[in-house]
Amino acid sequence: MIRDISRALGQIGDPRFRKVLFLGLGITVGLLFLFYIATAWVVAWAVPDTVTLPWIGQIGWINDIASGASVLGAMFLSSFLMIPVASAFTGMFLDQVADAVEERHYPHLPDVRPTPFLETLGDTFSFLGVLILANIAAFILYIFFIPFAPVIFWALNGFLLGREYFQLVAMRRLGAAKAKEMRRKHAGQIWLLGGLMAIPLTVPLLNLVVPIIGAASFTHFYHRLAKD
Repeated sequence: MIRDISRALGQIGDPRFRKVLFLGLGITVGLLFLFYIATAWVVAWAVPDTVTLPWIGQIGWINDIASGASVLGAMFLSSFLMIPVASAFTGMFLDQVADAVEERHYPHLPDVRPTPFLETLGDTFSFLGVLILANIAAFILYIFFIPFAPVIFWALNGFLLGREYFQLVAMRRLGAAKAKEMRRKHAGQIWLLGGLMAIPLTVPLLNLVVPIIGAASFTHFYHRLAKD
């Protein structure tokens, strides 16, 4: 597994890797910006411009405070969700990462059928929903088990990332059903490699390239298992 990761890191300068990184980040930042605007608009619409309180009279700044607080709250929430969201949307383009790895290291392989865009989009939103819900649920566990919060984070996201990336890589060659069968057979190893990918998620900036390194590492991992 360390060799799989090392070979993936050795290709980090590939132009297609950078293209996928910028596409995923661009979509993520754009969506988060729209999320801030939508949150502020909903709060501004729901909270009245003025409020009349007993013995105090009319107060006209409640709306401004509520809108500002809502944006701060959205920014705080997004600090936990940005990486899962970036991982999900970068996943829309990870086929290109796998193609780049296979062209350099496995040139003898036949071409694969490109995954239809709508199917990729559906898988992306499905994975995004699972990631967000799982990390929100894990946030509750962090509160009660603070000393174990990093371990919970690594275990949970390692499982999710490993499952998603292996399935993505394997189904390109085997189809969905056989990829799922292979994933179940090697579930422990997949979780372990996913956990190694999840550790850098806690490191700022480095966490942004995790989806790309993860897809490349799992491409090597898959071909090593397939060869065995």
